[in-house]
Amino acid sequence: MATKEQKQDVVDELSEVMKNVGSVYMANYQGMTVAEINKLRGDFRKSGLAFKVYKNTLVKRAMERKGGFESAYPQLIEPTAYVFVGEERLAEPAKILKAFLKDNKRPAFKGAIIEGSFYGPDQLDALAELKTKNDVIGDIMGLLLSPMSNVLSAIQAQGSNIVGAIKTIADKKQ
Repeated sequence: MATKEQKQDVVDELSEVMKNVGSVYMANYQGMTVAEINKLRGDFRKSGLAFKVYKNTLVKRAMERKGGFESAYPQLIEPTAYVFVGEERLAEPAKILKAFLKDNKRPAFKGAIIEGSFYGPDQLDALAELKTKNDVIGDIMGLLLSPMSNVLSAIQAQGSNIVGAIKTIADKKQ
């Protein structure tokens, strides 16, 4: 059994992780074999993420310290594994879980807290489709630049049409 100091160390570690990343995915791993859990952990490890099991009470203490995770409290029951992730990689855990669930029945996705909003078990597909902040900014920049490109193309096209028409008239007169 862990000592009070060891538990406090885990809460401190989790608090620091949550301060840096701010988003968490939760999955119920109950009923999975050791081989399945190891395979899933390996899939997360390949992406530089960790699929870790913590005591729910310790996770709740760390969440209470950080704040903004209140909507996750009802999910902090049953055996739960956690993946903490930063805003630049929000969709990766969902993609990994979705791919793993194609061939396996477990883990059961319990939900995710992303920037203070709770996404339930039925929203795994939507989370897998999330774009990163940089992707969204790129899309917006593309949309903003698109009208300018269209205007320039239209001006250039009109200019070449006028030049072509003048050249055709000049050729006919000769």
